[in-house]
Amino acid sequence: MAAELPTTLQYTAEHEWVDDSSPVTVGITSVAAEALGDIVFVELPAVGDTVEAGSVIGEIESTKSVSELFSPVSGTVAEVNQAVVDDPSLVNADPYGAGWLLRVDMTSAGALLTADQYRAMNP
Repeated sequence: MAAELPTTLQYTAEHEWVDDSSPVTVGITSVAAEALGDIVFVELPAVGDTVEAGSVIGEIESTKSVSELFSPVSGTVAEVNQAVVDDPSLVNADPYGAGWLLRVDMTSAGALLTADQYRAMNP
């Protein structure tokens, strides 16, 4: 289990995180980034797309596998991190900072976990 797990964020069982900003910022956890290995491609929804909590919103491809991304919230995509699309290794290097994926004007949240609850699921 990665030592870095910010307690200010909320998490999903599928390894995404979301903050409480407006619009909310979404990314994947360090646990997911480490499990994937070297990330080489990120596919994200477009600005203006509607996303639903728990639904697939894109893919992350690493040298090991391809994984689906799930939205932790419902709402409209307000911004996509073009830097991550251009340089997917940012997700590995800084999953809670420069490696964020998208920002969503949230209408409702899905089933979110605290850092302690997420840590308990991923010992």
